[in-house]
Amino acid sequence: MRKTIDEPARSVDVVLETDVLVVGSGPGGLAAALAAARAGVNTALLERNGCFGGNITQVGVEGFAWYRHEKTVDSEGIGPEFEQRAKAMGAALPEPQSLSHALDAEMFKWVADTLVEEAGVQPLLHRLCVAPIVEAGAIRGVLTESKAGREAILAKRVIDATGDADVAARAGAAVHKTPREQMMAASVMFSMSGVDKRRFMERVKADPQTYRDWIGNGEWNIETTGKEDAMFSPFLRKPFKQAVAAGVIPANLSTIAGTWGTVSDQGDLTYLNLIHLPEIDGTDPADLTRGEIEGRRQAIHAVEALRGFMPGCEAAKLRNFGMTIGIRDTRKIDALYNLTGADVREQGRFEDSIGIFPEFIDGYGLLILPTTGRYFHLPYRSLVPRGIGNLLVAGRAIGGDRISHAAVRNMMCCAVSGQGAGTAAAVSCKTGAAFDRIDVGAVQAELLRQGARIR
Repeated sequence: MRKTIDEPARSVDVVLETDVLVVGSGPGGLAAALAAARAGVNTALLERNGCFGGNITQVGVEGFAWYRHEKTVDSEGIGPEFEQRAKAMGAALPEPQSLSHALDAEMFKWVADTLVEEAGVQPLLHRLCVAPIVEAGAIRGVLTESKAGREAILAKRVIDATGDADVAARAGAAVHKTPREQMMAASVMFSMSGVDKRRFMERVKADPQTYRDWIGNGEWNIETTGKEDAMFSPFLRKPFKQAVAAGVIPANLSTIAGTWGTVSDQGDLTYLNLIHLPEIDGTDPADLTRGEIEGRRQAIHAVEALRGFMPGCEAAKLRNFGMTIGIRDTRKIDALYNLTGADVREQGRFEDSIGIFPEFIDGYGLLILPTTGRYFHLPYRSLVPRGIGNLLVAGRAIGGDRISHAAVRNMMCCAVSGQGAGTAAAVSCKTGAAFDRIDVGAVQAELLRQGARIR
């Protein structure tokens, strides 16, 4: 039994009152804040770290739309805007396996700042949300901790874009968490510099890897529909097997494998998604600590393997780690409607659609790429948690089962749910309607005005 202490009661200064407060600034939270502000309500965006962008800028996942191919029917609205603005601001490079651009994680920090400033969103960096303020079954704001101590922010409507449903769970909403042993593996992303691009690409072209090559290697052992198998993938596994055989890296690291994102003319090899750590619960700081340290250890071994066994990498070195470990899977809300695997695999259609997403499923050993024009609707009800008022959830924690999560967790889909949540929050503020009684038609009309596609 744990020892406990009693905290003394105290008064907390209210430092801000706003219409909409978005907690978390990943693709879902950033899209939510922009959508709410563009719909004409006062909006604040709360982020625990020193930059906006979440999975993009802090974890270093630069492949924002790596699923996009010639026949893909893609999302429209704020998500693609991230990619377009990044291209216009010199913060993106062509992505090697698809018709998309990879985002430059460092430069996108500036892109996100610019988008927030242009929309008139109140930026709140370096503040950690530690508790919701709940009165009469509804959220009225949150408590934060920072260098300034404990502060309160009040809001008419709150959007939980933490990825882990932190606000919803602490407010008493119905949530469920994937058992640790079933969670998708966490990743420590990293990039390298000093790569000879010509020699690296010559090897890639001489021995092109496909999605079929993912099969048979631990976390990368996947099931496909078959149409993906012969498609090119920027996949790396052979250098690590050679390194294990040569005794360069420990034998227990035989599962190191994965993809690279881009290689620049300057020799930067980015978004190396090679380290996969099972049974890391992103809501447990002890697990996160263990994962960060073990992930960096394995990444250094991966760098040594690439230096020894991948042409073009002989003189390369580590450029940077992601700011934080990448978590794919923790809590999800019990929503008014919970998406199913059938919805995302069989082109689910909903009257309360707030956006579309291609039939792209990546997780739990399943990979389906959207190469045939199929897509599903994302229903508004999946953003509305049961058991608490004034709160919507955006991003990977929306309501659904395992297979639907493998679709909606992807960053572009997080932006779709975020834009829907931000728009709904603005409409709710203007009309006074509760989230479970809102005029969805008014939400859809504003989404269309903002350039989203809902059908």
